[in-house]
Amino acid sequence: MPTSMLSAKEVTTDLLIRYGFQLLGAVVVLVAGALLARWVGNATGKWLETRRMEPPVRTLIVRVVRVVVMVFTLVVALDKFGFQIAPLVAGIGVAGLGIGIALQGVLSNVVAGLSIIFTKPFRVGEYIALLGVQGEVSLIELFSTTLVHPDRSRVVIPNRKIVGEILHNYGAVRQLALSVQVGYGSDLGQVLETAREVVAGNARVLRDLPPVIGVGGLGGEGLTVNVGPWVAATDYIPAQAELYQALVEGLRTRHIGLGGLTEVRLVPGA
Repeated sequence: MPTSMLSAKEVTTDLLIRYGFQLLGAVVVLVAGALLARWVGNATGKWLETRRMEPPVRTLIVRVVRVVVMVFTLVVALDKFGFQIAPLVAGIGVAGLGIGIALQGVLSNVVAGLSIIFTKPFRVGEYIALLGVQGEVSLIELFSTTLVHPDRSRVVIPNRKIVGEILHNYGAVRQLALSVQVGYGSDLGQVLETAREVVAGNARVLRDLPPVIGVGGLGGEGLTVNVGPWVAATDYIPAQAELYQALVEGLRTRHIGLGGLTEVRLVPGA
């Protein structure tokens, strides 16, 4: 028993003497590499912030820089530990091929994400609609794109579902399509004036884009007046409700809508 204990101690001592410094050197290289990768990534990110570049592109470049630094660090650490690099690289290549075949869906998301990042069919902050969903783009990543729905819920779409689909990009503003139907006996001038006053009095309506206000159609019971002001995409729903209410109140105050209709009718917007 003492002999076996002694031999175990000797073996442990021999291993520590033979490989201890190599292991210590590899650990030091890995720690230094991790710190270097973080520092280089942060420096690259700060430098890219001074350039006109989309946030997803900056994030991608910073991540690639960090990964490259860590890969070189790992190679140096393995070399310090006595590993043969060439067979390891070949093994990684074979393993990468197998993983790539097994993860085709994931890789297609990555490729689609790169396509979105570099072709820029939409940007963060813009309002888009596709695949039956819509919302403001809040995040573009390699694997998915996140939209914020008007009800403040989040919609996460895999990037491979986006590329190749018909996409409606509203940008940062949207035009409301409000319609109100009044009687033929109504004073058209007062109707249009009321609509203009309502639009001008709403704080959500954008001032730099002129609204489209005019007669949009003639029906069997009255004429339809279209009101199309521009609002920020995020104000689309609340602005529509506020303007419809103000239109009804303004027209009723002027007793408009009684010349052929018993009341003002709101026509759902397009």
